[in-house]
Amino acid sequence: MIVALKTITLLLGGLIAYFSFKAYRRTGAKPLRLLAIGFGFVTAGSLIAGALDLVGTANIGPVLDRGYAIVAEAALTALGFAVIVYSLYAQQ
Repeated sequence: MIVALKTITLLLGGLIAYFSFKAYRRTGAKPLRLLAIGFGFVTAGSLIAGALDLVGTANIGPVLDRGYAIVAEAALTALGFAVIVYSLYAQQ
């Protein structure tokens, strides 16, 4: 179930970042570029957390604590949302 939800998050977050970047390329508006970057961080956080979680639960190499996945996702999500908030206040 977690893999399915992370996949949906990756696809939807990736689409938002892609369309934001596409709009930035068309208009040249700095806030749209920042929006794309912010959603990229949020999406990357989900991807990295999912990957760390899978590696941590697999029996290959050293077992990683699930706390690393949670911290990585939380940090990248917070950074992404900070960039998104900044994009709402950025001037052209």
